[in-house]
Amino acid sequence: MAVAAAGGGGGGGRAQRSGWLEVLVRERWHKVLANLGGEALVLSGEERPDGAAHNGLGGDGAACRGAEGGGGAAAVRTAFTDPPEQVPEAVSNKKRCVKVLKQELGGLGISIKGGKENKMPILISKIFKGLAADQTQALYVGDAILAVNGTDLRDATHDEAVQALKRAGKEVLLEVKYMREATPYVKKGSPVSEIGWETPPPESPRLGCASADPLSQLSLSIHRDKKTIPLKMCYVTRNMMVSDPENRLIEVHSPDAKHTVVLRSKDSATAQAWFNAIHSSVNELIPRVIAEVRDQLGKTGIAGSREIRHLGWLAEKVPGDNEKHWKPVLVVLTEKDLLIYESMPRMKEAWFSPLHTYPLLATRLVHSGPGKGSPQSGVDLSFATRTGTRQGIETHLFRTETSRDLSLWTRSVVQGCHNSAELITEITTSCTYKSQECRLTIHYEHGFSLTTEPQDGAFSKTIAQYPYEKLKMSSDDGIRMLYLDFGGKDGEIQLDLHSCPKPIVFIIHSFLSAKITRLGLVA
Repeated sequence: MAVAAAGGGGGGGRAQRSGWLEVLVRERWHKVLANLGGEALVLSGEERPDGAAHNGLGGDGAACRGAEGGGGAAAVRTAFTDPPEQVPEAVSNKKRCVKVLKQELGGLGISIKGGKENKMPILISKIFKGLAADQTQALYVGDAILAVNGTDLRDATHDEAVQALKRAGKEVLLEVKYMREATPYVKKGSPVSEIGWETPPPESPRLGCASADPLSQLSLSIHRDKKTIPLKMCYVTRNMMVSDPENRLIEVHSPDAKHTVVLRSKDSATAQAWFNAIHSSVNELIPRVIAEVRDQLGKTGIAGSREIRHLGWLAEKVPGDNEKHWKPVLVVLTEKDLLIYESMPRMKEAWFSPLHTYPLLATRLVHSGPGKGSPQSGVDLSFATRTGTRQGIETHLFRTETSRDLSLWTRSVVQGCHNSAELITEITTSCTYKSQECRLTIHYEHGFSLTTEPQDGAFSKTIAQYPYEKLKMSSDDGIRMLYLDFGGKDGEIQLDLHSCPKPIVFIIHSFLSAKITRLGLVA
């Protein structure tokens, strides 16, 4: 994790804000310039009069927050994780040719430093574990790249080396030479480079640079004194990972949920201005993300649905006694489901395996407004959903970042429920009525019908049929029994649904709510 402290802010506007900040790396503060563009937040290292960057404290990944179960610093080899004494003596100062098969996802998987302008050779400063370069088991942090596919890089600038690596085809032949004496330079660098944000680019959608070249989306595009944080599908929040009694912090979480950069401003007002600017930039990119995901998924859809109606990050309350324990979740609304992911899916297949899937037809909004654990003093931005499932009722409490977000999400959930009712139209479930096996059908337009199960090829018979306006009351025992009172001479109808009745109870509510709203009445 990297923590930054800001002085003043810059000018307003989505692509105009800039200002000086301080970045805390390994318990030391380093001054950087923050520039907020339309699609990225750029942190630039402060330059000395001689043009050299401040000496950072090293690159063992202390500036990143690893995800539970892996990721983070452990995913990158540096001069700290691979010290010179671990490099075989037979390799030192000898030219070697290493063939690397560039991957579609992740490219070569290296980061470089140096160049003619720095009076240094092109040096491998980081190797991403599991990617192409690491898989060769023949490349080391501190290797000087002398040539790429025969193109000499001994006199190349940093940018020329980047372009040569980008132009290389799938099969890349690197001529390298390990330079033990260059290790201090590989370790040295701007503290900006210690901010953990270097993960392979996702396949869907393209969350990194605009370029389609995977290599360009890795940290090769990050120079030693500049860190570019693409804002597409970042989660911008406050009071999530770090206690903020003075209300001066802003947290920017990476789409893969592995890294967090925390910004601190000189006062609450400046912090709010920075937050609003970054948050607005992220929100303006969401329609493009939805379009990219639609294109990437094609006709296969997403987790059983056809299209995405809305998506974004929310804070979800973690069950327990700690009122302030929240976690980031990615919530996706389709035409019929509410999907919850722990991070932005990188691969197409990951879209098909959400952490939770809840049918909107069996989901209702039950809370929106004042509650506990507000991110801002005196302002509550939370809402809750309840879903009827075969295991009972599942409740989720979510927190948004702004009042506008709260309105958008609550409106989207309610409208999604109503649209789902009109789309699905009818549900049927087996049940037992007066010791007879039957089927209960609930139709969006026609109401309730109870029919016998067809026997030996015979047609089913209608036992009872009621429109919605006849329903006086409904209840259930929470286990398997559903009670429907239509006010007839038979009194209350008792149905054994053979499983938890909550999904049916919630679906009845959704059908009724959708019909009332369609009539222009308040649900």
